[in-house]
Amino acid sequence: MKTLTMIEMAGCPYCANAHRAMDALRAEGGSYADVTVDFIDENREPEKTQLFAGQYYYVPSIFMDGEKLYEAQPGHSYDKIYAEVKHAFDAVREKTHNS
Repeated sequence: MKTLTMIEMAGCPYCANAHRAMDALRAEGGSYADVTVDFIDENREPEKTQLFAGQYYYVPSIFMDGEKLYEAQPGHSYDKIYAEVKHAFDAVREKTHNS
Protein backbone atom coordinates (compact mmCIF):
# COMPACT_ATOMS: atom_id res chain seq x y z
CA MET A 1 0.00 0.00 0.00
CA LYS A 2 1.19 3.51 -0.77
CA THR A 3 2.36 5.72 2.07
CA LEU A 4 1.24 9.27 2.76
CA THR A 5 3.61 11.92 4.07
CA MET A 6 2.26 14.62 6.36
CA ILE A 7 4.33 17.69 7.14
CA GLU A 8 3.29 19.12 10.48
CA MET A 9 4.41 21.25 13.41
CA ALA A 10 4.07 20.55 17.13
CA GLY A 11 1.35 22.67 18.68
CA CYS A 12 -0.47 23.30 15.39
CA PRO A 13 -4.24 23.01 15.94
CA TYR A 14 -4.85 22.12 12.30
CA CYS A 15 -2.31 19.30 12.56
CA ALA A 16 -4.03 18.09 15.72
CA ASN A 17 -7.32 18.00 13.80
CA ALA A 18 -5.66 16.04 10.99
CA HIS A 19 -4.42 13.47 13.53
CA ARG A 20 -7.91 13.34 15.04
CA ALA A 21 -9.40 12.75 11.57
CA MET A 22 -6.88 9.97 10.86
CA ASP A 23 -7.72 8.30 14.16
CA ALA A 24 -11.44 8.51 13.37
CA LEU A 25 -10.94 6.99 9.90
CA ARG A 26 -8.77 4.18 11.25
CA ALA A 27 -11.40 3.48 13.91
CA GLU A 28 -13.89 2.81 11.09
CA GLY A 29 -11.76 -0.20 10.22
CA GLY A 30 -11.54 -1.70 6.79
CA SER A 31 -8.69 -0.54 4.59
CA TYR A 32 -8.55 2.87 6.30
CA ALA A 33 -6.84 1.07 9.17
CA ASP A 34 -4.05 0.00 6.80
CA VAL A 35 -3.10 3.47 5.52
CA THR A 36 0.45 4.36 6.58
CA VAL A 37 1.46 7.96 7.20
CA ASP A 38 5.02 9.19 7.65
CA PHE A 39 5.04 12.32 9.77
CA ILE A 40 7.67 15.03 9.35
CA ASP A 41 7.85 17.78 11.96
CA GLU A 42 8.89 20.88 10.05
CA ASN A 43 10.74 22.35 13.04
CA ARG A 44 12.47 19.19 14.26
CA GLU A 45 13.36 17.68 10.87
CA PRO A 46 13.72 20.58 8.42
CA GLU A 47 16.10 18.58 6.22
CA LYS A 48 13.30 16.10 5.49
CA THR A 49 11.06 18.90 4.16
CA GLN A 50 13.53 19.83 1.42
CA LEU A 51 11.95 17.31 -0.94
CA PHE A 52 8.72 19.33 -0.66
CA ALA A 53 10.28 22.81 -0.80
CA GLY A 54 8.14 25.28 -2.70
CA GLN A 55 5.14 22.93 -2.78
CA TYR A 56 3.47 24.05 0.44
CA TYR A 57 3.24 26.96 2.85
CA TYR A 58 0.81 25.82 5.53
CA VAL A 59 0.73 22.70 7.68
CA PRO A 60 -0.52 20.12 7.73
CA SER A 61 0.30 19.32 4.14
CA ILE A 62 -0.25 15.78 2.93
CA PHE A 63 1.61 14.23 -0.01
CA MET A 64 1.59 10.91 -1.85
CA ASP A 65 4.46 10.08 -4.20
CA GLY A 66 5.55 13.72 -4.10
CA GLU A 67 2.12 15.00 -5.16
CA LYS A 68 0.33 17.32 -2.76
CA LEU A 69 -3.11 16.03 -1.88
CA TYR A 70 -3.98 18.59 0.79
CA GLU A 71 -2.67 21.76 2.35
CA ALA A 72 -4.56 23.24 5.27
CA GLN A 73 -5.57 26.86 5.07
CA PRO A 74 -6.21 29.25 7.95
CA GLY A 75 -9.77 28.86 9.18
CA HIS A 76 -10.29 25.27 8.01
CA SER A 77 -12.75 23.57 10.32
CA TYR A 78 -12.38 20.05 11.66
CA ASP A 79 -15.06 18.93 9.19
CA LYS A 80 -13.09 20.35 6.25
CA ILE A 81 -9.85 18.77 7.49
CA TYR A 82 -11.62 15.43 8.04
CA ALA A 83 -12.99 15.53 4.47
CA GLU A 84 -9.54 16.28 3.03
CA VAL A 85 -7.82 13.59 5.10
CA LYS A 86 -10.49 11.11 4.00
CA HIS A 87 -9.85 12.15 0.39
CA ALA A 88 -6.11 11.47 0.89
CA PHE A 89 -6.83 8.08 2.48
CA ASP A 90 -9.18 7.25 -0.41
CA ALA A 91 -6.45 8.24 -2.90
CA VAL A 92 -4.07 5.77 -1.25
CA ARG A 93 -6.66 3.01 -1.42
CA GLU A 94 -7.46 3.77 -5.06
CA LYS A 95 -3.79 3.94 -6.07
CA THR A 96 -3.10 0.68 -4.26
CA HIS A 97 -5.98 -1.15 -5.92
CA ASN A 98 -5.05 0.19 -9.37
CA SER A 99 -1.36 -0.70 -9.10
